[in-house]
This record gives sequence, C-alpha cells and structure tokens, in this order.
Amino acid sequence: MRAFLETDRLVLRPFTADDAGRLFALDNDPDVMRFINGGRPTTHEAIAERTLPRLLHDHPCFGTRGYWAALEKDTGVFLGWFEFRPLADDSPAAVELGYRLNKAAWGHGYATEGARALIDKGFTELAVERVTANTMAVNRASRRVMEKSGLTFLRSFTGDWPEAIPGSEHGEVEYVLTRDEWERRR
Repeated sequence: MRAFLETDRLVLRPFTADDAGRLFALDNDPDVMRFINGGRPTTHEAIAERTLPRLLHDHPCFGTRGYWAALEKDTGVFLGWFEFRPLADDSPAAVELGYRLNKAAWGHGYATEGARALIDKGFTELAVERVTANTMAVNRASRRVMEKSGLTFLRSFTGDWPEAIPGSEHGEVEYVLTRDEWERRR
C-alpha cells in the first residue's frame, strides 16, 4: 500500500480492514488506554463498528484520510497510529493532531518524529492554518510530545467524560500551533 508520509524511521500509510487485529491489540493494552478510557478492554465489535469506520473515513477537503497506521520503516512492525484530521470535512484550515503508539515504541521519539512530519506536511501541502491537540492534564508524556512538536499550551478545560477515569478530575489541556508561528520558527 502506498505511504502517505515517510520519515527517517516511520512509514505512515492508510488503514485497511486488515488492520483490525493490530488495532484490537493496541486498544487492549491497559497502559496505552490509561488516558483514553481508564485502561478498559475494547471488544472486537467496537473495533469493527466504531474504530475502523473512523480510521477509514476520507476527508473531502484533504482528498485523503485523517488517520494513518504507523510502521517502523526498517522492519515494517506496526507501532500504532497518527491522527491529522480536519475538524470539519469541508475545510483543511484547522486539524487535530493525535497519536497512539504501542508501549514498545514509547521513549524512542517516534511520536515527536511523526507529529513534526505531519505538521510540516500540513502547512506545506495541505492548506492547514492551525493544528490543535488535546490530552488529559495529567498525561505528561503526551504533553511533552506536543511541546517538542512545536505546539504551545493554549488552555485548560473540563471535558464531558461519560465515565470518570483516574486523572480526569484534573481536566484536559489544549495545545496549538498556527501557520504563522510555524513559519516564524523555521
């Protein structure tokens, strides 16, 4: 399958239905899901009915998807996924950046490498004007990736959590990077 983006160590490619097993394994690691759903298991049905349709959705303003499977370039090993999706299907101006990687990939700089590459592509090729990213306030590792990727803290807020999970009482944070800020830093 043709890559959407390549870096020195990563290949980001569109998801296919064949990735269901990889997604199931990723979403069933309690440590990976700690800040998403408190580490609760995900069912095969949830992957098929909710996760895959979201990851396979094409965004008309991009002419492509907003989620990509992340593979280690040298080995082809599935590391997780990256999100770089328009907040509105009809406009590429504002996008949300996200990432979910296997525990084995943590601490190796993959999240920052993929995030920076997506941001650069967004500002140079996809008519993006603003990149935003959110996480739980207590998710220090994800916040650090956002900072190392060039985003700056914008605000704290309280999200609408259907079920409270450990740390949700501290709220969430939003980080942002605009095209103007990105250009000034280059």
